[in-house]
Amino acid sequence: MDALAPVLGKTLVLVAHPDDEAVGCGALLQRMKEPLLVFGTDGSPHDQYFWGKYGSREAYAELRRQEAQASLGLAGVRYIEFLQTGDGYFTDQQLFRRLGPAVESLSALVRRYRPQALLTLAYEGGHPDHDSCCFLASLLARSFSLPAWEMPLYFRRKDGTALCQQFRTLNGAEVPLEPTAKEQRTKLKMLAAYASQGEVLKEFSAATEWFRPQAAYDYSEPPHSGVLNYEAWGWPIKGVEVSAAFTNFLQSTQPAPAVSS
Repeated sequence: MDALAPVLGKTLVLVAHPDDEAVGCGALLQRMKEPLLVFGTDGSPHDQYFWGKYGSREAYAELRRQEAQASLGLAGVRYIEFLQTGDGYFTDQQLFRRLGPAVESLSALVRRYRPQALLTLAYEGGHPDHDSCCFLASLLARSFSLPAWEMPLYFRRKDGTALCQQFRTLNGAEVPLEPTAKEQRTKLKMLAAYASQGEVLKEFSAATEWFRPQAAYDYSEPPHSGVLNYEAWGWPIKGVEVSAAFTNFLQSTQPAPAVSS
């Protein structure tokens, strides 16, 4: 566990949706002394396909909040935040469109809680919100001089198959966590608490979790040159659109060049 010491104390864990944390770091959360879990979105997309049987988008978002609280309670996590601004929570699948407000909200949380480290999701093209969290964490790490770590969830390989809970590329800094039998049982209960995501979560394991210091990504380009996972799903979002949003945000926050007299 020495290699994971940087994220075992007061760590801000930034994920996109309720259940991301149970999949990616459900065991690690049980070992953290003081985690702050921040959900970047409300977990409820605009598309009625996702929330139709729950009556409304708002009802689905509330259900996912309740599931998150139940799941994280099993791991002993006391501090939970859903990222929001004055006009409400951030909508699932739309985080890349609201980077400015997201940075402001996250910065306020960092100043309030004063974490010692960050843990977020890898830049892998599985979901636009996952990639947005990775980008946002890189900004926070630089702004507040915090060490940032990352964990994988899923991505689509060139042959079209999906790979879960493994990094897309390796750089030698990866650290595995092998959960104890008790931690695995608790993680399985955490996953089961997300009943609304039952079918999706069957794809994931409660075994080895992987972590590493956040890689130095080029956010001006999609995570890889192939078809991204959410593009393969047929969502009306392209990887180039997401990376362009990152680039535009960085350009908009650069100081204006000095004008010589």
